[in-house]
Amino acid sequence: MKEKSKSKNLKGKWTKNDTELTLLALPTTIWYILFSFLPMFGLIIAFKNYKVTPGHGFIYNVLHSEWAGFKNFEFLIKSNDLFVILRNTILYNLAFIVLGMILAVTLAIMINELYSKRKSKVYQTLMFFPYFMSWVVVAYFLDAFLNQDNGLINGMLRDGGNEPIQWYMTAGVWPFILIFMFLWKSTGYNMVIYLSSLSGIDTTLYEAASIDGATKWQQIRNITLPCLKNVIIMMFILNIGKIFYSDFGLFYQLSQGASGSIFNTTATIDTYVFNALRSNTPVGMTSAVTFFQSVACCITILVANAIVKKIDSDSAII
Repeated sequence: MKEKSKSKNLKGKWTKNDTELTLLALPTTIWYILFSFLPMFGLIIAFKNYKVTPGHGFIYNVLHSEWAGFKNFEFLIKSNDLFVILRNTILYNLAFIVLGMILAVTLAIMINELYSKRKSKVYQTLMFFPYFMSWVVVAYFLDAFLNQDNGLINGMLRDGGNEPIQWYMTAGVWPFILIFMFLWKSTGYNMVIYLSSLSGIDTTLYEAASIDGATKWQQIRNITLPCLKNVIIMMFILNIGKIFYSDFGLFYQLSQGASGSIFNTTATIDTYVFNALRSNTPVGMTSAVTFFQSVACCITILVANAIVKKIDSDSAII
């Protein structure tokens, strides 16, 4: 009884460990407050006819602008490009999720099976390096290959007696270019996540399977993949939550504006909003589009998690 009473007293008492943990969490907490919670005040712009009043600050302008209700959302609903940008955003993300997951898991398993740890580290570094490159830098590299006048590919075509191709005006090639560049840049990062999970698998499972005569493929199918199931599902749910979001740098920088004759294969919600802002479209209308985007992403991640929870409750993240 005395031990129970002591434990109850300790639970309600602030300890030195609590102070240390609070100080460690403080920078992250401040970051989230400043950059995640405070900006949510700006959501009100989606329901306002936002106008700038000279001599007054942002908050004054927001609060004193007239309410527009849901009229700003008509900008997206009545847009002739609504089907194109929604189709591109969703289909590209589905391709990124499926192909990215398959490629990252496959490479992680292959590298994990290497006997040489030095070669394993070298391959990890080479595959992870593109993740740190900016899409602006990648766009310059891509232009070095696709430029109509002095690009490497068109140079090779001219040397072979063929006509150069205007890559930045040929819509049909851009789905393949965008998917390839996304996988090239992001696979290394996802692969490292799966590799870290592979390192936590008990090696005695493989030893027992080897003694029983199991082949490498049987070990991967019956040990490795089941052990990776929770991580794969978690990554799937998180990626599904971004299905209405597109990487602006990928679609805008690589395609040099996501406009013109390649608009139908490169334009997404994010590039559409940016181009709308450049065309002097009212801020309230573009804010309504991004508000819709955020709500849709929130709904998809909750629905995906609910479906996973019904099938396998241990694999759900909420």
